[in-house]
Amino acid sequence: MIAARPRGRWPGLLAAALLAACASGPAPELAASPPMTVARVDEAAMLPLLGHLQLLQQMSPQELQRERGVLAAMPQTPATQVRLAMVLGQVRGPTDLIRALGLLDAVLKSREPAAASLHPLTRVLASQYRERLRLETQNEKLLQQLKDSQRRSSELQEKLDALTDIERSLPARPTAGSNAPGGP
Repeated sequence: MIAARPRGRWPGLLAAALLAACASGPAPELAASPPMTVARVDEAAMLPLLGHLQLLQQMSPQELQRERGVLAAMPQTPATQVRLAMVLGQVRGPTDLIRALGLLDAVLKSREPAAASLHPLTRVLASQYRERLRLETQNEKLLQQLKDSQRRSSELQEKLDALTDIERSLPARPTAGSNAPGGP
């Protein structure tokens, strides 16, 4: 004999759940984000700049100064600004990296199509120059700390030497066994 299945509330609850799910309506759509405008990057625009960077790395300081003058006299296009920033990145003047970063930031903020093609290279150069600037600042701080430490060390050594001289100039203390009062 087959046992009859109990027909309790399960089918009714299942039907109610299905109806409730259908009655709630469609799922809310995610807020549509504005379409991103992606500038077309022309990789061919970066190739001459990369070649220029390789040439700069082989130049002497005099040649770099000459190149800097030539680029400063040229019309300031995004490519010229990046080239000048590369020259300034090679020179080791105190404000050269800061000026190079200013030029690169100007190219990154520019809305010109020629500048947009240079943005990937400009971002990489700006990142490297910021890191170099941070490291140079940190190096200067460490050098100052080293000088201060060396100065304190030499002052302490002078004090130790002075104390040693004072100790040597003092008369020798008599020992407890020799020259005891009341002796024979």
